[in-house]
Amino acid sequence: MKSFLEQNISHDSLITLFSQAPVAMALLIGDDYSIHSANPQMLELWGRDASVIGKPLFEVLPEIISQGFLDIFKSVYHGGEIFKGNKRSVFLEKYGKYEEHFFNFIYAPVYNDDKKIIGISIVATEVTDQVVSERKLKDSEYRFEDLIKNSDYSIAIYQTDDLYIELANEKMLKTWGKSASVIGMKLDDALPELEGQPFIGILKDIFKTGKTYSAKEDKVDLVVDGKLQTFYYNFSYKPLKNQDGEVYAILNMAVDVTDLVLAKKEIQEREEKFRDLADSMPQFVWTCDNEGEITYMNESWYKYTGSTANDNQTKLVKQMMKPATAEIADEVWKNCIKTKTPFVMEYEFEDPENKGTYRWFLGRAVPNFSENGDIKQWTGTFTDIDEFKQLETQKDNFLGIASHELKTPLTSLKLYTQYIKTNLEKAGDPKNANVAERMDYQIDLLTGLINELLDVTKIQKGQIQLNESYFDFDKLVDEVVEEQQMTSRHKLFVSRINKIGEVFADRHRISQVMANLISNAIKYSPEADEVHISTGLNGNDVQFNVRDFGIGIPEDQHSKVFDQYYRISASRDYTFPGLGLGLYISSEIIKRTGGIIFVSSVEGEGSDFCFRIPKIKN
Repeated sequence: MKSFLEQNISHDSLITLFSQAPVAMALLIGDDYSIHSANPQMLELWGRDASVIGKPLFEVLPEIISQGFLDIFKSVYHGGEIFKGNKRSVFLEKYGKYEEHFFNFIYAPVYNDDKKIIGISIVATEVTDQVVSERKLKDSEYRFEDLIKNSDYSIAIYQTDDLYIELANEKMLKTWGKSASVIGMKLDDALPELEGQPFIGILKDIFKTGKTYSAKEDKVDLVVDGKLQTFYYNFSYKPLKNQDGEVYAILNMAVDVTDLVLAKKEIQEREEKFRDLADSMPQFVWTCDNEGEITYMNESWYKYTGSTANDNQTKLVKQMMKPATAEIADEVWKNCIKTKTPFVMEYEFEDPENKGTYRWFLGRAVPNFSENGDIKQWTGTFTDIDEFKQLETQKDNFLGIASHELKTPLTSLKLYTQYIKTNLEKAGDPKNANVAERMDYQIDLLTGLINELLDVTKIQKGQIQLNESYFDFDKLVDEVVEEQQMTSRHKLFVSRINKIGEVFADRHRISQVMANLISNAIKYSPEADEVHISTGLNGNDVQFNVRDFGIGIPEDQHSKVFDQYYRISASRDYTFPGLGLGLYISSEIIKRTGGIIFVSSVEGEGSDFCFRIPKIKN
């Protein structure tokens, strides 16, 4: 071969071949490893130019001495060994930067004709980009695997259409009720309970179609803790494709939503029970959102109205409501939404069977709150109270007629009693005259009760009239207090913050309210000796206060004291006469005057009743 080369290939041709080789090549001669020749690829690899030719290698690349190459060259040069480096890490000083590079290379001894080693040949290729890419890929794979292992989701990867389990994180193993020993097994072998369920077939189809499959709240039966149990999952099967677009694996991600599904089923069952209960009630049961849009009506409503669930029930309710009360109901509803308080109101609905006629209903609704205190919806009822309202009207008519008819004989009876009393006094019979006086007092009490019943009847019929005029408020207070003092053992104290002067109102009705508040204060403070009355101006209003030191009123009953027929009950052995109408009548009079009436009370310590009315009406 040597003879053939010498005879057929020139030295220049060998030099050309050496310089044009696609790999880095160099020849080191002598035990100082002088660079005899190095092609451009090798010079580029070293980061040096042709001036290094003839210089010892370790003088040109001193940075590689400490990286083990001196020992390698000695074993090649002195031992005749061939050394192969694969992706060998080498730190080189190239173009002013000291960086790590990676090389595949071969160091081989070079012999002369006497078979003596005279140098070392080097063939090398740089694979830095390949190694860096492999490192990045490994890092990426590590991060991907770490992400899967630490994911909050159940994740598994299945290889080939035989569905070998390549990877499954702890959550997926827990989902299956299996250990890591199933990794590497076929999915249907690892989970034989999947037979008869659609999942294996879906996975195999994905290898053919390459399409992602996902499902929500899907049912699956798995053997967990030794028994077959039903679970529900949100999951997806995503095909993983190679550069040719072929599916080589499937990524399975799943979230256990069993608790959510069971909770939803429980809620649905409760709703069905609620609807069954609501549908069985004679009242009309409904729900609506915070804007007043009706979201549910029970069957009783549909039977009554002849409507269906497809009809706009919100619109229908407004159409059926008597126009005079519709606007009032809307205002009351808006206030309840604003204050988040229950809605209560009586109104009339048109009778579907008798157009133009109306029936009375009691509407109630309570807000249902979310965890953060917002109103989720309102639950309400319409209760037919038409018969009750008719009976109430009959009762009021009866009371009005009876009270009116009783007044005539009572007036005569009072005159006869006063006549008897006068004659007995003249006859010198004071004992019987006193009896007649007591009779007269009882007649006054009875007359007062009858007047109260008449007033209530007038109020409910809207017939109570206010005969307003200017009068001296301070003078009226003095007159009322003087009259009350004549029949009471309590000492009535009057204090004036400032002079009131003239007021425009119904003098008789305002005196009626004053007398009622003072007489109540006396009646409900049996063990006290004083009642305090005070007057003054509160802005443009006149204020009248009556303070007693009696039994007081429990806090939960403050809102009821002005209701019709409400009577304060004592915790002690006291009996307080009356119909429970005085405060109701007083409240209605003050309201019609344009004022307000209210109470402040502590049980066992006494009460403070107060009303305010405009001094001069606008």
